[in-house]
Amino acid sequence: MSNNNQAVLNNSRSETLLGGLSTAILLGLTALAVAGFGDSRGVGKLVVISWVAFGAMAGGALLGAWSNGRHPRRLVWGYGLASGAMIASAAAFLVPQAITISQDPRLGGFGIAAGILVGYNAHTIGHRLSHLDLPMDTTATELAAHALSAGLIIGLIYGQMPDLGLLLGLSIISHKGPAGYAAARRLALDGNSTVPLLLPAAGVGLTALPVAMVNLPSTPAINAVVFGFAAGVFLHIAMDFLPSCEVGGEIDQAAGMTETSHELLDRLRVQSLFSTTLGGLAVVVAWALVT
Repeated sequence: MSNNNQAVLNNSRSETLLGGLSTAILLGLTALAVAGFGDSRGVGKLVVISWVAFGAMAGGALLGAWSNGRHPRRLVWGYGLASGAMIASAAAFLVPQAITISQDPRLGGFGIAAGILVGYNAHTIGHRLSHLDLPMDTTATELAAHALSAGLIIGLIYGQMPDLGLLLGLSIISHKGPAGYAAARRLALDGNSTVPLLLPAAGVGLTALPVAMVNLPSTPAINAVVFGFAAGVFLHIAMDFLPSCEVGGEIDQAAGMTETSHELLDRLRVQSLFSTTLGGLAVVVAWALVT
C-alpha cells in the first residue's frame, strides 16, 4: 500500500472515531443533564436544542450525500429561511436583553460590537484551517469549530437566563440543516465520506450542556456584555449565511457554470429575497403564537 493510500486510510479511521466518539459523549452529557439537572438553569431546553441541531445537520448531510445532481434552489431556500430566522431571533430576543439588563445600555452595545468583530475574525482565522494538514476533512473541521463555539455561547446565555424560550435556540441552530446538506454535497462530489460531519452535528451540545451545568457568576453588567456578545456573534453568523447568488459563490458552484448560469442566478436572487423574508416572518408568527 502506498504512503498516500495509507494516509487516506488513517484519516478515514480518525474521522470515523471522532464522529462516533462525539456522538457517544453527547449521549453521556444528555443522560447526566437529565438525571442531575432536569429543567434547572435551562438545561432541559438545551437538551432539546442540542439534539435538534444534531438531527438537522445529520439529516441535511444524509440528503446531501444521497442527492443526485445539483440543487441550488435547496441551498437558497435553506440558507435564506435559516438566516432570516436567525436575524429576527437575535434582534428580538438577545439585543433587548443586552441593552436593558444593565443600568448602562452601552455595555450591551459594546458586547454586540465585540460579537460581530470576533465572529468575523474567527471566521477569517477558521478559513486558515483549510491550508493545514489535519487528520480530518477541513470542511468538517471548520464546521466543528463553528458549532463548538456557537454551543458555548448558547449554553452561556441559557445558563444565565433559563427562562429564555426554545424559539430563540431553535432559530439559532436552524442553519444546521442546510449547512450539513451543502457540506455533504461537497464531500460526496469529492468522493469523501460524510461521517466526519457527526462531530459538528454534536458540537452544539458538546459545549452548550457542560457550560449550562456550571453555575457561573452572574451580574447585570456581565450579563449585558454576554447577551450583547451573543447577539453580535449570531448576527454575524446569520449574515454570513445569507444566500449569495454571485458568480463564483457557493450557490453558483452548486448551480454549475453553464451558458444559462447568469440567468439562473438572477432567478435565485429573487428566491433569496422571499426565503430570507419568510424566515424572519416565521419567527414573528411563532413569537405571536407563544406569547
